[in-house]
Amino acid sequence: MTDDLARELLVRWRQDHRGAYQTWFLWEERLKNFRSIRRGVQQVATEIADGRFGAAYRNSSLETVVRSIAEQRQLFKGADHAFLWKPKLRIPDIYENTANQRAFGHLLDACVCCDTEERVLSEIHRIDAMRIKGLGPAVANILYFLHPTIAPPFNTAIVRGYNALTGAQVKLGRWDEYLAMRQGMLSFNARFRDLLSNDLGAVAAFCFDLGAGLYAPPPRDDNDDAAKTAWRADLARVRAEAAAKSGQGEAEDKTHTQIQGWLRDLGLSLGYNVWIAQNDRGRAYKDGRLGDGCLTRLGETLEGLHGAESVRLIDVLWVDGVGDIVAAFEVEHTTSIYSGIVRMLDLALGIEGRHLHALFLVAPDHREVDVRAQVARPAFSRIADLNVLGALSSLQRA
Repeated sequence: MTDDLARELLVRWRQDHRGAYQTWFLWEERLKNFRSIRRGVQQVATEIADGRFGAAYRNSSLETVVRSIAEQRQLFKGADHAFLWKPKLRIPDIYENTANQRAFGHLLDACVCCDTEERVLSEIHRIDAMRIKGLGPAVANILYFLHPTIAPPFNTAIVRGYNALTGAQVKLGRWDEYLAMRQGMLSFNARFRDLLSNDLGAVAAFCFDLGAGLYAPPPRDDNDDAAKTAWRADLARVRAEAAAKSGQGEAEDKTHTQIQGWLRDLGLSLGYNVWIAQNDRGRAYKDGRLGDGCLTRLGETLEGLHGAESVRLIDVLWVDGVGDIVAAFEVEHTTSIYSGIVRMLDLALGIEGRHLHALFLVAPDHREVDVRAQVARPAFSRIADLNVLGALSSLQRA
């Protein structure tokens, strides 16, 4: 399709009262839904991390979130189908498989907390590498409501419309195909930014209306292979990035666990009781598990704190014999710096007035600038008021 034809069609689409641009993208309630869905996603992630999510989709917090998305007018109709339990196929395998459920919860938590394209794509590559049966790019419909400028929505009509628009050959059900389509959408969006938006919902809505048959796609030259060549190049690049990220992710996870193990062993050797993050204690470490020899309960005082659910996810806590926390450590090797600091503040503010020696962020050299920038955010201005030795300003290099 020539740029002139595309521009003509986009102008017509924006003005059409039947099209998704007028009926959904400009819908006054749309932005309100972003806020409520984000809160719901955070609740899902918290329940999974705390082991409270259960093994059923029906009547779960995830069903509430996905149902809210499915109600977003025509563009997201049927968005809940991908998450419904299919007993004969036993998919999506995030209800019966605890490890897969935790990985899904980690994806949601990381994407709620992060604010960069690099991190979102890294988390997508991580979940893709796990090959969780039945958990594909339909999850992008959740990610869109967390990062509308990074993750476009995804469904059959959008794919059909994108293929008709560009001559690509996107297939359903694969993350690499979704990411390559995303790359093409970004290119198309950049060419027609004056008629679309930084919010990728606009270009996705345009593809949706094409795929749903609201408009006949403009004629294409069957002998023109430029679009297909570009599509194959995008797909090859995405797959190469996924392969690189997979190896990097495994190494980073191993290093994160290793640092937690060092802190665990050091704390035990000093005579402290040690708490390992609730969602990490089952990780393999040395000849056993990371949580071996560690606390299984935080104790009544800490369990009763406001924000205790967040405290349970702190990577390592050293606890003395009377139940006071001597030191808390967040290992920021791969995880969200922002969410780690929030967990530390939940702890410090929750036990204000009780004895607390130090809070530490443990990070590699290449993340030092990011850590210091996060600590300096206005949202964390209370850090300086906390009477804690080295409170969050003590950056330890790993």
